[in-house]
Amino acid sequence: MTSRKPSAKAKKVAEFKSQLGGMDDVLAQEKLRQDGLAESREAAARNRACESKNRYSSRSEAEEMIAVLASYGKRGLHCYRCKYCNGWHLTSKHSD
Repeated sequence: MTSRKPSAKAKKVAEFKSQLGGMDDVLAQEKLRQDGLAESREAAARNRACESKNRYSSRSEAEEMIAVLASYGKRGLHCYRCKYCNGWHLTSKHSD
Protein backbone atom coordinates (compact mmCIF):
# COMPACT_ATOMS: atom_id res chain seq x y z
CA MET A 1 0.00 0.00 0.00
CA THR A 2 1.31 3.42 -0.92
CA SER A 3 1.27 6.53 1.21
CA ARG A 4 -1.57 9.03 0.86
CA LYS A 5 0.41 11.98 2.15
CA PRO A 6 0.63 14.95 -0.24
CA SER A 7 4.38 15.14 0.32
CA ALA A 8 4.79 11.51 -0.76
CA LYS A 9 2.71 12.17 -3.86
CA ALA A 10 4.73 15.29 -4.69
CA LYS A 11 7.94 13.28 -4.30
CA LYS A 12 6.65 10.62 -6.73
CA VAL A 13 5.56 13.27 -9.23
CA ALA A 14 8.97 14.96 -9.04
CA GLU A 15 10.70 11.60 -9.52
CA PHE A 16 8.52 10.84 -12.54
CA LYS A 17 9.22 14.25 -14.09
CA SER A 18 12.95 13.80 -13.59
CA GLN A 19 12.78 10.56 -15.58
CA LEU A 20 11.15 12.28 -18.55
CA GLY A 21 14.45 13.78 -19.58
CA GLY A 22 13.60 17.37 -20.33
CA MET A 23 10.01 17.45 -21.50
CA ASP A 24 9.93 21.06 -20.37
CA ASP A 25 12.56 21.83 -23.02
CA VAL A 26 10.53 20.04 -25.68
CA LEU A 27 7.40 21.95 -24.73
CA ALA A 28 9.29 25.25 -24.69
CA GLN A 29 10.75 24.52 -28.13
CA GLU A 30 7.27 23.69 -29.46
CA LYS A 31 5.92 26.95 -28.04
CA LEU A 32 8.73 28.88 -29.79
CA ARG A 33 7.98 27.04 -33.03
CA GLN A 34 4.27 27.84 -32.79
CA ASP A 35 5.04 31.51 -32.05
CA GLY A 36 7.35 31.65 -35.08
CA LEU A 37 4.66 30.17 -37.31
CA ALA A 38 2.11 32.67 -36.04
CA GLU A 39 4.52 35.54 -36.77
CA SER A 40 5.20 34.30 -40.30
CA ARG A 41 1.46 33.89 -40.97
CA GLU A 42 0.83 37.44 -39.75
CA ALA A 43 3.65 38.77 -41.95
CA ALA A 44 2.21 36.96 -44.98
CA ALA A 45 -1.27 38.31 -44.26
CA ARG A 46 0.10 41.83 -43.90
CA ASN A 47 1.96 41.50 -47.20
CA ARG A 48 -1.15 40.27 -49.04
CA ALA A 49 -3.50 42.81 -47.47
CA CYS A 50 -1.32 45.92 -47.40
CA GLU A 51 2.31 45.95 -48.48
CA SER A 52 1.74 44.56 -51.98
CA LYS A 53 -0.94 47.16 -52.76
CA ASN A 54 -0.95 50.84 -53.67
CA ARG A 55 -1.70 53.03 -50.66
CA TYR A 56 -3.82 56.16 -50.85
CA SER A 57 -3.73 58.72 -48.06
CA SER A 58 -7.44 59.53 -48.14
CA ARG A 59 -10.72 58.03 -49.21
CA SER A 60 -11.24 60.80 -51.76
CA GLU A 61 -7.85 60.05 -53.33
CA ALA A 62 -8.76 56.36 -53.60
CA GLU A 63 -12.15 57.20 -55.11
CA GLU A 64 -10.46 59.48 -57.65
CA MET A 65 -8.26 56.56 -58.71
CA ILE A 66 -11.36 54.36 -59.02
CA ALA A 67 -12.86 56.99 -61.37
CA VAL A 68 -9.65 57.13 -63.43
CA LEU A 69 -9.54 53.35 -63.72
CA ALA A 70 -13.24 53.27 -64.64
CA SER A 71 -12.48 55.58 -67.56
CA TYR A 72 -10.09 52.89 -68.79
CA GLY A 73 -12.76 50.22 -68.49
CA LYS A 74 -11.95 48.79 -65.06
CA ARG A 75 -15.28 48.41 -63.27
CA GLY A 76 -16.39 47.17 -59.88
CA LEU A 77 -13.64 48.62 -57.71
CA HIS A 78 -14.19 49.72 -54.12
CA CYS A 79 -11.92 51.32 -51.55
CA TYR A 80 -11.40 50.34 -47.93
CA ARG A 81 -9.39 51.51 -44.93
CA CYS A 82 -6.46 49.22 -44.20
CA LYS A 83 -6.17 47.85 -40.66
CA TYR A 84 -2.38 47.65 -40.98
CA CYS A 85 -1.34 51.05 -42.34
CA ASN A 86 -4.55 53.04 -41.77
CA GLY A 87 -4.35 54.14 -45.40
CA TRP A 88 -6.75 53.30 -48.21
CA HIS A 89 -6.51 50.48 -50.76
CA LEU A 90 -8.61 49.37 -53.73
CA THR A 91 -10.32 46.03 -54.09
CA SER A 92 -12.69 44.33 -56.48
CA LYS A 93 -14.26 42.33 -53.65
CA HIS A 94 -17.50 43.53 -52.14
CA SER A 95 -17.44 44.52 -48.48
CA ASP A 96 -20.60 43.55 -46.64
